[in-house]
Amino acid sequence: MKLEIEHLRKEYGEKVALHDFNITLEEGIYGILGPNGAGKSTLMNLLTDNLKRTSGNILVNGKEILSMGKEYRAMLGYVPQQQGFYEHFSAEGFLKYVGKLKGCSNAELKKQVPELLASLNLYEKRFEKIGSFSGGMKQRVLIAQSLLGNPKIIIMDEPTAGVDPQERIRIRNFISQIAENRIILVATHIVSDVESIAREILLMKNGRMQEKGTPSELMRKIQPYIYEIQIDSQQQKEVMETYLVSNVRQGIEGIKVKIITKVKPEQYPHMVAPANLEDVYLYYFEHKTSNPTSTNV
Repeated sequence: MKLEIEHLRKEYGEKVALHDFNITLEEGIYGILGPNGAGKSTLMNLLTDNLKRTSGNILVNGKEILSMGKEYRAMLGYVPQQQGFYEHFSAEGFLKYVGKLKGCSNAELKKQVPELLASLNLYEKRFEKIGSFSGGMKQRVLIAQSLLGNPKIIIMDEPTAGVDPQERIRIRNFISQIAENRIILVATHIVSDVESIAREILLMKNGRMQEKGTPSELMRKIQPYIYEIQIDSQQQKEVMETYLVSNVRQGIEGIKVKIITKVKPEQYPHMVAPANLEDVYLYYFEHKTSNPTSTNV
């Protein structure tokens, strides 16, 4: 299975929401990270053909999706960013309804619906109205409907938006479990959603691909700029204003601050600190303007 995106562009009048986007995806989980307005949702809507592209190609195994019609839609599962339900439906009723819209047979739905509800810990709630569900439960229903028909390409736009940390972990683990023989794209601005499960990370900003690579490759690129410094409470304000700060913790000997900087912080006791994906996110998407000479990131 191969999904190829070639020179994809989307314009809204004079505004360019996506610039000349190119990538080839094979089976596995891909995290698309970026701040709000980065172009993640625009890309998702182009891939699901909910938006008309300005130019470019989207190919599945060498075939343009616009020429595939129902064949492509049958291969596609989609978790939208916004929750939209008929809230008087039960969870089971909603899945059967969506399944029929997808063209699933009664036999398929009889097998798939209970399996999906059980996998997402919703089976005991299957007859309850969706309107009574928590935000996390609704999100799991959305994920369940995306898997009806056993699609080979699954696109998830902010799949953990508005859910609590425990629910986020449950959803992340489930995404990892269903990844075999599928291409899964997870667009998010929450680093922990994809840090441990993604084959590759795509970093987007202002409608452009800033960088891409495996989590370890991206962390290695910024490793030379990650330090932990030791300060006292009187120095904390100055450090917070000067440096791009990744973490602050209270130690026995004082406050320890993890910073991202291309200039070694010689004025403080310091040591090299291990980089993580949150540091990668900060490096590419956050900037310090109060002392650009010191941070220079």
